[in-house]
Amino acid sequence: MSHRAVKLSIIVPCYKVERYLPRCLGSLMGQTLEDIEVICINDGSPDRCIDILREWRERYPTKLQIIEKPNEGVWRGRMDGIRAACGEYIGFLDSDDHAEPDFAERLYAAAKEADADVAVCGFSRIDLDTGRVLSRELCDPREPFRIADDPGRVLELNGAPWNKVFRAPALKRMHDLASTPPVLDDLLFHQLAYLEMDGPVVFVPASLVNYMVREGSIITSVTDAQVEGVFRSFVETRGLYEATGASFARMQALDAVAFVHIGISLNHRLSCADCDLDEAVRRSKRFLDEHFPLWRHSPYICGRYARLHGAAYRRTLICSRMMRLGLMPQFLTAYRIITAAARFDIKW
Repeated sequence: MSHRAVKLSIIVPCYKVERYLPRCLGSLMGQTLEDIEVICINDGSPDRCIDILREWRERYPTKLQIIEKPNEGVWRGRMDGIRAACGEYIGFLDSDDHAEPDFAERLYAAAKEADADVAVCGFSRIDLDTGRVLSRELCDPREPFRIADDPGRVLELNGAPWNKVFRAPALKRMHDLASTPPVLDDLLFHQLAYLEMDGPVVFVPASLVNYMVREGSIITSVTDAQVEGVFRSFVETRGLYEATGASFARMQALDAVAFVHIGISLNHRLSCADCDLDEAVRRSKRFLDEHFPLWRHSPYICGRYARLHGAAYRRTLICSRMMRLGLMPQFLTAYRIITAAARFDIKW
């Protein structure tokens, strides 16, 4: 593997995506920013992914790197890619998605100009079968912020890494988890990355990533075992915040994030499964009250903060009120029915 310094490393986990991988690779090899490396993690994929990767590496031997490994999941694959990355900044792309030609250039330029820890771009959710744009997100102009000064702003960032570039040293020193999360792994990856960052987060208000929504991906369920795994990973993450002396404001932000993704997102997934949703919501509320108690009085889940910072915070505030009133199961059931009927992929 090359060890030359580059401006940007882009990590692409690959598993059972032979149908989509050529388009993804084509979009990265055609980037207007020349000084990049693309690190593809073949995570023990049983299909033709490795053959496709080798074919593309023959065409782009100085730009495309391959890490071959047994299947360990996307979390371990990303960590392997981070260790191997030589870029000043590190970005990500999922292998079934594709980027616009100026994705790397615009994100890198925005990060460099602001000396930012993170640069975030907008993206489009696109139905894979029809090509219909389901939504465009993070495409509106937003004020930059410093994580150390206003950690509550991380709630408005989507939980996926593929529309961001991160300062490489921060990712290389971030803590790993002993208990790899079975779901919501992207979200916890971000919380651990942000723990290593104090500096600016800047925005590129343009759709530079095409996130392809496959049939069946709009409604996703989880098992009880996965829920317990998520709980363990969240508790471990909060323990790392405490052990590293994170500020009270960061703890408040983390507890607010936990409410959004356990109280809302995880329960939304459970509402799609054959489970006792009332009990699932009660269980999540008990868990939050025990391990993330600051969610109840977080300054980031209140009317004033919602008025200042927009729709994501208003939605969170509404859901916190539903939780307090004991109406969350009914709210989630109605939400699931409406979004399924509209085929509109809304993420919390």
